[in-house]
Amino acid sequence: MADSPDRWALPTGRYNAAADLVDRHLRTRGDHPAFIDPSATLTYRDLHDRSARFAAALHLLGVRREQRVVLIMLDTVDFPVAFWGAIRTGIVAVPLNTLLTADQWEFMIEDSRAAAVVVSAALLDRAAPVFEKIRAARPLHVIVAGGTAPGGTIGLDALLEGTPPEAAPADTHADEVAFWLYTSGSTGQPKGARHVHASPAVTAELYGRRILAIGPDDVMFSAAKLFFAYGLGNGMSFPMAVGATTILLPDRPTPEVVLATIARYQPTIFGGVPTLYAGLLAAPALGPGAGSRRLRACISAGEALPEDIGKRWRAKVGIDILDGIGSTEMLHIFLCNRPGEVRYGSTGRPVPGYEARIIDEHGHLAAVGEIGELVVKGPTAAEGYWNQRDKSRRTFAGEWTHTGDKYRMDADGFYYYCGRTDDMFKSSGIWVSPFEVESALVTHPAVLEAAVVGHDDTDGLTKPKAFLVLRPGFSGSEALFEELRQHVKDKAGPWKYPRWIEVIDELPKTATGKIQRFKLRETRG
Repeated sequence: MADSPDRWALPTGRYNAAADLVDRHLRTRGDHPAFIDPSATLTYRDLHDRSARFAAALHLLGVRREQRVVLIMLDTVDFPVAFWGAIRTGIVAVPLNTLLTADQWEFMIEDSRAAAVVVSAALLDRAAPVFEKIRAARPLHVIVAGGTAPGGTIGLDALLEGTPPEAAPADTHADEVAFWLYTSGSTGQPKGARHVHASPAVTAELYGRRILAIGPDDVMFSAAKLFFAYGLGNGMSFPMAVGATTILLPDRPTPEVVLATIARYQPTIFGGVPTLYAGLLAAPALGPGAGSRRLRACISAGEALPEDIGKRWRAKVGIDILDGIGSTEMLHIFLCNRPGEVRYGSTGRPVPGYEARIIDEHGHLAAVGEIGELVVKGPTAAEGYWNQRDKSRRTFAGEWTHTGDKYRMDADGFYYYCGRTDDMFKSSGIWVSPFEVESALVTHPAVLEAAVVGHDDTDGLTKPKAFLVLRPGFSGSEALFEELRQHVKDKAGPWKYPRWIEVIDELPKTATGKIQRFKLRETRG
């Protein structure tokens, strides 16, 4: 592996991720807090005991190795218990997005053929009809975490109290599937990406240690949730690899709640997404360190970070945002800006251990500055999609994974996001990056958020169309729209200005914050 120090080796052979990330800390970090939520603290010793009990309980329920257990869980101390307990015993954990519809949950439970589901009590009313429908056709154990378990379900606390811990982790292999993550569905139906036991520790080494320099005294707070690949690395893999502490927030991460959490727990590392950083910048309470005297690093992923947001955050908070790009398929960030080497507007350079290329429509390497598709090679790529053979072949081409993102690279080797492959369009014969136009629009004081799509004029020629969420105190008018068009011409180029502008209350997004431009094209474009 490139840039791999002698002291670290990629996990191979017999290897269990839970044994590495949980059991290894018992001797030296057993009494150190692993997870803290608003109601409870879980030490590494507690995590080992409760996850080992959960592993044994799954066996007693008849769930067998390689079967799937779905987690529909808020970010509380119960989440890592269920996740690592399943993995410990060779059962596949499948976290689901808690903000999805009941129909989407049903699709994923059935698609994964889950034998059991663990659900947070606060989500049970929404999920119960799905469970009843499935259980009318086949067995499904329903385990309720964090509250009362109604008839026909099992309370997680009671289950753990009545079950002795499983003594030893399953004799799994580093290349054996440990968990699935469903893609966010920014372009259609979600797909189950299958990840192996070795991958969490690898992301922790390549990004957590080598980029963030995370250590045992760090306190991590990730507003991105654990069900999200980005949040899973931030909130579990990275801190657990070094015996650090994670702050968990079960609530919706509004700017007000996030700032209150930072002030209460004083984290050293914060992980957010661009939309949240924009909201935090608009919050009157934001100040130096975002409220934490110990804050030393901020990271962003999920979507590309506009240059203006990064620069304003640095000016107001005093800490750079290290923007990067990862994917569900690659598990975490593989291109990023680094401490002391931040170039706002770019996604940085490859994380050590990964290689990246930009290819044209014929599969040839693109020239410097030329827009093409980003493909990446690295040790954390998913094994493939579940029951999606054609899509697996298109995405996972040998050692290279096709990201579906359009990028360009400058002469210094920094990568610049241009948009999703499906979102790019040509105007006047020149590629237009929606992200570039959006980044120009949000630098105007009237614009809070922007999304740009291609739209055909009366001659059938494609031109940019912008959908805007305005800041309080502004309203849509032709005078403002003309001002915005000139603003884009000045910032991004004269051919890139939006010919049409529409003001809407909110942009359609996935629950992980990615703009669903295809919905704007289909319903409004």
